[in-house]
Amino acid sequence: MRAKDILAAKGTRVVTVPEESRLIDVLSLFFANRIGSLVVVDNYNVIEGIVAPNDVLKALHENPTTIAALSVGDVMTREVIAADPEETVDNLMSIMTEHRIRHIPIIESGKLAGLVSLGDVVKAQLKDKHVEIHYLKDYLEGKYPA
Repeated sequence: MRAKDILAAKGTRVVTVPEESRLIDVLSLFFANRIGSLVVVDNYNVIEGIVAPNDVLKALHENPTTIAALSVGDVMTREVIAADPEETVDNLMSIMTEHRIRHIPIIESGKLAGLVSLGDVVKAQLKDKHVEIHYLKDYLEGKYPA
């Protein structure tokens, strides 16, 4: 299974925000959309960064009195790790584990094609394993002609 297969199943909708958005305003987007990260884009939809609830919590911890004045650009991760739609699920898992990230934007032809979460990858891996187990059981039970 590949990143494009995950996106085909879950959809390609990605919630994005501009860098100038205030952190306070962005919090509602996490809850309203039940998502774990927002992709930060410019006016041309080019990725500038990514922001997660943990980034907001860290900013609140470090700046409790000035949190209302902070923007997404103040706390976002600017070095975004992205992947290609052809990336395998196993490679996505390796990338996420190695870099300790939970979301990977999928870029196709230079444009944001979707966002894959760690949960999406785990779900895809489980599906692959269930199919493999099913075929192995059928083989062992002699359900395939020899």
